Amino acid sequence: MGVTDPAGPVMDRDEVDRALARLGAEHEAIETSLLALQDHAGRRLLEGAELTGVTNERWTTAEASITLLWAYFDAYTDALRAAREIRSRRRWSSRDDLVELTELLRGESVTLAGSATATANAPTLHGGSGKLSEQFTLVTLVDRMNELYATSLDMVVAADAVWSALPARIDLLAAELQRTRRLAHSVGVRPGEHPAGDDLERITRTLTKLRSEVVSDPLAYWIPTQGSSAPGGGKPDTTVYDREARALEDVRREIDAVLTVRQDAEQRLVRLRDVLSRADRTLAEARTARGEVLAKIAATEVPVVSGPPTVLQEQLATAAEYRRHAQWHRLSPLLESLEQKAEDELLRARESLTAVTAPLAVRAELRGRLDAYKAKVARHGLAEDKFLIERYDAARRMLWSAPCDLRVAEQAVLRYQQAAAEQLGSGRVPGPRAPEDRRGPGS
Repeated sequence: MGVTDPAGPVMDRDEVDRALARLGAEHEAIETSLLALQDHAGRRLLEGAELTGVTNERWTTAEASITLLWAYFDAYTDALRAAREIRSRRRWSSRDDLVELTELLRGESVTLAGSATATANAPTLHGGSGKLSEQFTLVTLVDRMNELYATSLDMVVAADAVWSALPARIDLLAAELQRTRRLAHSVGVRPGEHPAGDDLERITRTLTKLRSEVVSDPLAYWIPTQGSSAPGGGKPDTTVYDREARALEDVRREIDAVLTVRQDAEQRLVRLRDVLSRADRTLAEARTARGEVLAKIAATEVPVVSGPPTVLQEQLATAAEYRRHAQWHRLSPLLESLEQKAEDELLRARESLTAVTAPLAVRAELRGRLDAYKAKVARHGLAEDKFLIERYDAARRMLWSAPCDLRVAEQAVLRYQQAAAEQLGSGRVPGPRAPEDRRGPGS
């Protein structure tokens, strides 16, 4: 929309013709803009909508502004038509005609008497007070129309942008929400029974409220661009929508986890039973080994082997019950907890068996070392050496007697090794290592 030149002295014919040409171009541009605003989809939606809040307030003002715009445009059209009629009276305008044209084109020649309602609701130029009648120059009238057009178009474009962006996205998310609710119900995820079910109810309420507010008050969800003077400068506020979309995605992941549990629950339960069974067998083996160690190894503190925890078996039975009754939402967290506890229990059982059988492993290592040196002696033709035979028999009696004192037996093996080394001419065997005290700190 254009702006005319400021007022000046009496215009000559050329100035009048140039001014009329500019005014004609402005008139055409203004008319095109007003018709586009009249046909704007956002304006038609605003006219038919039940508005609330800030949108209702701004649309009341915008409607009054649009009404004034057409009144101003009609007055502008009449003034332009009158000027053209005066100019068309004669090819070479007289001075009286030029004075009249100057007053019409540059003076406050346009008087408008608007309705009290329209004038009261429409914004006034530069913040001035509203009047029932006003006088304008064509320049100020164009300025006034420019201002009213910009504010009206900004409001219409902003509302249309929100309506174009948010309701459709909310409807798509609501459709996805309904599919998720049906899937959740099929796996037992219901409000009051599972947090995800409660989340679905909250998301449903929030989306319903959001859509209602977006439809009735779109400008409440509009973020204008700071410093922008272009109509419709800004973007829809999708903060609430984005938050609920993320929440629904979290719920879908939770339900997917429940579905995974439903699909492989039996296999996971079988694996759990197998792990706990192996843990029980390992503990039973440790208890048997402990009795053997106490009977065969002397002066050794053997750790006590605890029994299998009954709480894990109880939880396993509970998990099987959940599966029978298709309570997948409860089975999912229980299986995850049980799987970790079962692995920990198997590791504890293996550690108990290792700790209990450690003295037997030491005895086996000493027996192996003794037999290895005997074989070495035999390869060097000293198998019949009486001294070595005595040392060997002494060590062997200690290692194959019950209970076996590992400290004394180890010293006997070292003496045999030393004697064998001397006979073989090496003169050196590994020095005796400090025997481990397996009796604990209080022995």
